[in-house]
Amino acid sequence: MSAGATPSPAEAYAASRRRARHPKLTDFTGELSFELDPFQHDACAALEDGHGVLVCAPTGAGKTVVGEFAVHLALTEGRKCFYTTPIKALSNQKFADLTARYGAKSVGLLTGDTAINGSAPIVVMTTEVLRNMLYAESSALHGLGYVVMDEVHYLADRFRGAVWEEVILHLPEWVTLVSLSATVSNAEEFGEWLVEVRGDTTVVVDEHRPVPLWQHMLVGNRMLDLFAGGEPGTDARINPQLLRRVEDVGRMHAPWRSPRQRGGRPERAPRSRFRPPSRIDVIGRLDAEGLLPAIVFVFSRAGCEAAVTQCVRSGLRLNTEDEVAEVRRIVERRTKDLPDADLTVLGFWEWREALERGFAGHHAGLLPAFKETVEELFVRGLVKAVFATETLALGINMPARTVVLERLVKYNGEAHVDLTPGEYTQLTGRAGRRGIDVEGHAVVLWQPGVDPKAVGGLASTRTYPLRSSFRPGYNMAINLVDRLGVREAREILEQSFAQFQADRSVVGLARRVERNKEALEGYAESMTCHLGDFAEYAELRRRISEREKQLARQNTAARRAETARSLEALRKGDVIAVPAGRRSGLAIVIDPGVEPMGEPRPLVVTEDRWAGRLSVADFPAPVEPLGRVRLPKQVDIRSPKSRRDLASSLRATGIEAPGRGKRRTGADEDSELLALRRALRAHPCHGCPDREAHARWGERYHRLRAETDQVARKVAATTHSLARQFDRIRALLAQRGYLAADDERPGEQVVTEHGKRLSRLYSESDLLAAECLRHGVWDGLDAAELAAVVSALVFEARRDGPMEARVPGGAVTDALTATARLWAELESDERHHRLDRTREPDAGFAWTVYRWVRGESLEKVITAAESAGQELSAGDFVRWCRQVIDLLDQIRDVMGEKAPVGAAAAAAVKAIRRGVVALASA
Repeated sequence: MSAGATPSPAEAYAASRRRARHPKLTDFTGELSFELDPFQHDACAALEDGHGVLVCAPTGAGKTVVGEFAVHLALTEGRKCFYTTPIKALSNQKFADLTARYGAKSVGLLTGDTAINGSAPIVVMTTEVLRNMLYAESSALHGLGYVVMDEVHYLADRFRGAVWEEVILHLPEWVTLVSLSATVSNAEEFGEWLVEVRGDTTVVVDEHRPVPLWQHMLVGNRMLDLFAGGEPGTDARINPQLLRRVEDVGRMHAPWRSPRQRGGRPERAPRSRFRPPSRIDVIGRLDAEGLLPAIVFVFSRAGCEAAVTQCVRSGLRLNTEDEVAEVRRIVERRTKDLPDADLTVLGFWEWREALERGFAGHHAGLLPAFKETVEELFVRGLVKAVFATETLALGINMPARTVVLERLVKYNGEAHVDLTPGEYTQLTGRAGRRGIDVEGHAVVLWQPGVDPKAVGGLASTRTYPLRSSFRPGYNMAINLVDRLGVREAREILEQSFAQFQADRSVVGLARRVERNKEALEGYAESMTCHLGDFAEYAELRRRISEREKQLARQNTAARRAETARSLEALRKGDVIAVPAGRRSGLAIVIDPGVEPMGEPRPLVVTEDRWAGRLSVADFPAPVEPLGRVRLPKQVDIRSPKSRRDLASSLRATGIEAPGRGKRRTGADEDSELLALRRALRAHPCHGCPDREAHARWGERYHRLRAETDQVARKVAATTHSLARQFDRIRALLAQRGYLAADDERPGEQVVTEHGKRLSRLYSESDLLAAECLRHGVWDGLDAAELAAVVSALVFEARRDGPMEARVPGGAVTDALTATARLWAELESDERHHRLDRTREPDAGFAWTVYRWVRGESLEKVITAAESAGQELSAGDFVRWCRQVIDLLDQIRDVMGEKAPVGAAAAAAVKAIRRGVVALASA
């Protein structure tokens, strides 16, 4: 029905029926400027009917409308709604949206370092804040009716995913859960788990993109469709024109070929001259074809900054004079509180110039004020191109008309790995702005080695399973025991999505065990012998075989050790015999090659003038010198003349290589093996005429039983795996005094005073922090010293490999040494209890935060870090400062400000929270 048109009687009747059934949804949609899609309507209707909902839909499909309807329901029912997000940037964005709609008095924000109107009926928060509320049994939970978990697929995140499951498991049963997820292929499985732990839950899955997405590849100067066919998604065949173009370009720019001989010298083919189009060319091409604004994913902070610099130097301009003026106004408003003295070190002027020209970088190392400015300008169409790392894809509302992928490989913190289909979809899902663009575009830049078929696989795969990363940790274990007791805590861990998936994964294995047991019964029947127990006879044969193999291994190991000792005894000039292989014959020892930490590798020259090192593997038996040759002090084995002279000296000795003798094996005199062989010959089944036929069934029986036992062990290890890990954590915590036996309840435990502290420390290194407080290794530190030492528990250097960290001397060095000693003791206990190890403290930020707390300027602090070889951007500096503040806040709360450590923590927080750090926390 068109706007303003009078509804027909049938339409009016249908509308009245909908209003009668879902009056709140009708009121809600009446305030919207658009019609709900079917999946949005179905999810909202299920909410009004009293069901929890799980909504899985592509990026940009409009899932958040369902969360906003939960907010509407809470307000109309006089209850609270908590809207949780995985990252602070997304929380800030949602807070702004909801405040604009419902007013400042109705909406609050809690993100750890920001607290605004926390008692409001609608509170936006990070998921960790809600988890901490649940463990603390906060009074803010009273009256809570709805919890929206935006980006719930984050529970697959290996570092932070456990928080989502903790919240889902601990929320009061009367709270309605609204889970919003990217499209995953096992949505039904996740929904079944939610039904088990939360009750009635409606699963709504929509794979339809509201804005169609075209896939392209840019090969040289030509942009071609990735798929054949006229419409996106209608034909998954790779475009034949693209394949021909890639083949032609690939042939023209072939990489290095194998060396060839020419005139006795190796010749190499010319290097590939292929150069992908420059970033300026790519942006210019997109601009000419009306495909801006665009996000170019670079997967490197340095790459993002370099791209912006290249664009500025090229003279590229994408904004009009009017747009430049508007950019300046917004930049002024967003950055007016930045201290003038810090603008140069922040790179403000270069950053503003790029914005005025219409492009920018976006990555985790950017100052929060800069990052938020870029996001606003991009959404308003005043920044036409953003060069970004993949962090931009994490839920922030920054859709574009086009997404460009420079490469299909990214660094995951440990190694360079290929993009997964899920990551590809998450990144390209930003293309196509709903309500603005008719279609979106994804462009992959071709370079040698990129196969269009592989790109097609990434773009067309629709299997992105959600895998739980839930594992109990120290803080979680303490809180579970404190709130629920051991028995109930084990039960709630059994209810986790991780255990739900683990149990499902072994269903097939358990069936296999049962099938194998039936087959074993048949094998046992087939090897039945009328003379005696053939299973017993078969076991004797198996034991003989195992003993023979064991003796052979022992003999080999002993012979190798004996040979190694004989090689170690060799001296320069010894003549030895190499018994076999290409180097067999006589050889002179030039250098014994004894390695303090390894096996000897003597350097020799053989009688056929070969020079090189031998190893234990070249000698099946110990080596004995057959004679000696006098050698000069310096022997140049690289000289052909020197090798020829040495070979002549060797032949002149008249020594001949000995023949190979037979070695006696340990099996000939092993008493256990001899006894087994006697028992075998004496067994009644040894004389059976069908003995070998029975034996074949016996071998099958043994192989299948071994396989069945292995599968059964795997099933047992998977079943109740989280509860067993919880038990190991409890054992370590009890050993260290954080848990104690409950005298009144056998099998239960109580949380000690030290455990109470641990229950309020929510750090990756929570137990190490608790140990440091318990042992007083941070006592006596002032604010700057405490901040420096505490930073080692949160900071993690980005650079590969260890880097020598500069730290303040005196008390800081002593405290860091004591902290490291406690970590080593803890790591040893974790190894003993078969637990994941606590990350080693990293003092790489200690000197920087120490100087900042002592009042030095941002320019001095950043410059000093860079001169020490650290890659520390202003954004990194602020981010690590905020993490140090977070842990210091917890220490202050745990110890109290009357305690010296608590007072120092409070003072440190106040000193850190100044300048750019204070602005980022506002």
